Amino acid sequence: MKKLTTLGLALGISVALGGTAMAQVKMGVLGPITGPNAAFGAQLKNGAEQAVADINAAGGIMGKKIELQIGDDVSDPKQGVSVANKFAGDGVKFVVGAFNSGVTMPSSESFQENGILQITPASTNPQVTERGMWNIFRTCGRDDQQGSVAAAYILKHFKGKKVAVVHDKTTYGKGLADETKKAMNKGGLKEVLYEGVNTGEKDFSALVTKIKQAGADLVYWGGLHTEGGAIVRQMRDQGVKAPLMGADGITSDEFAAIGGPGVEGTLMTYGPDPRKNPQAKAVVEKFRAKKFEPEAYTLYSYASVQVIAQAATAAKSLDPKKVAEKIHSGMKFKTVLGDLSYDKKGDITKLDYVMYIWKKNPQGKITYFECPNNDCSKQM
Repeated sequence: MKKLTTLGLALGISVALGGTAMAQVKMGVLGPITGPNAAFGAQLKNGAEQAVADINAAGGIMGKKIELQIGDDVSDPKQGVSVANKFAGDGVKFVVGAFNSGVTMPSSESFQENGILQITPASTNPQVTERGMWNIFRTCGRDDQQGSVAAAYILKHFKGKKVAVVHDKTTYGKGLADETKKAMNKGGLKEVLYEGVNTGEKDFSALVTKIKQAGADLVYWGGLHTEGGAIVRQMRDQGVKAPLMGADGITSDEFAAIGGPGVEGTLMTYGPDPRKNPQAKAVVEKFRAKKFEPEAYTLYSYASVQVIAQAATAAKSLDPKKVAEKIHSGMKFKTVLGDLSYDKKGDITKLDYVMYIWKKNPQGKITYFECPNNDCSKQM
């Protein structure tokens, strides 16, 4: 990914998509456009850009075109708040993002103060929507749901086995690991190791030694693909054959690029692959024609824009509070993820997690595949 080198570029890039010089509907995307999680930032950016282009081509929102502004938070909470304040100053009324839960939560407070509606495509920490705020929604699920699915799989397929739980100490990673651990413990399985590592860390030899000494049959990872891939690679280098189980934070093909051949057999929780949704077919083809594979949160970002546009049209208003009321109303939205509706907290009303396994495709590339009936045992 090309790095943005100036503060102006880092904080905000205006992208006019089919609009006029004077924007009629100002929307922002908040995400890690640069830094270690730039792959996910590209997903949020490209998903929102394509949605805006398609909506503008169809006449915009109530005849008004959307202008999209991109803000780079570099996965840093302070930078996220800086971008949020800049968006407010620029008159942005609707935001798609952030990616990291640890960025979404502080930025959402700034957005609330400034009357801005925010939909995150990717932040799964339960507290994102548990704070009683009118302005925050998500198109993805929650870590308490994701942790329950992961724990149920572990309890069924690793009963009587030794499970290590490792996280990256972030709001997302630790929160996810703790939810999985809690559900696993409730089911009668106690972890043999519970360990936190630092984001950006490169040498995991001490961690791998502890995993080895614990005799782990499975390593549950709460974190992103960057450290997760490095942990798998170093586990294999030190002769640890236990599979890793991750979550939505590793849904990037960069995970396999970092982790190498040893990522084969990695288990993962993530939503049903939206690329296979018939309602997403035409949009997926547009992305692929541009040589961009719309994996992970690309279509979640696209759907976030769809929800805003449909809610505003139904509310006959571009007032963020009136649009939020319409989203909270239980209205069904037609999106590339399928039909979505929201509860009073701002969460989607359907359970969004299934099991995946990483393995080679027919071309020999290691990527992730959904397991039939949530049973990956026959795929390993």
